[in-house]
Amino acid sequence: MAESKDGFKVVSDNRQARHEYEILETFEAGLELLGTEVKSIRAGKVNLRDGYALIRDEEIWLHNVHISPHSTTNKVFNHDPRRTRKLLLHRDEIRRLIGKVEQKGLTLIPLKMILKRGWVKVDLALARGKKLHDKRESLKRKQEKREIERALKGS
Repeated sequence: MAESKDGFKVVSDNRQARHEYEILETFEAGLELLGTEVKSIRAGKVNLRDGYALIRDEEIWLHNVHISPHSTTNKVFNHDPRRTRKLLLHRDEIRRLIGKVEQKGLTLIPLKMILKRGWVKVDLALARGKKLHDKRESLKRKQEKREIERALKGS
């Protein structure tokens, strides 16, 4: 979790999402957080694996993302680990997403959570679920690519 030259640090990565879904488009969204959540995120205690986003009343809400309670904070001031959190996007981006999610049956999933110049951001993906045969096909392509690289490296 080293900070790069660009001033951003990847706190959490949802690697399983690229296996389960076909990523069509990505967006960067801000997050409405409590103070103890920011402390936990900076410590890297985030799990995006089962997370998804829903659109309600022209607002986008992040569901099922686990941010562990901060260890040194009083229990009274700590947060609920799986509470829904509001995502911050421009109104025109939200309207465009509403159309795509409702018409095409796509879903919104978080790919990465990053710290960018002191702000917590989420890379949100517009995705379509893969079928079993699609997953097998992508694994075959990945394996073939590895074998080709090994062969070129060996010669």
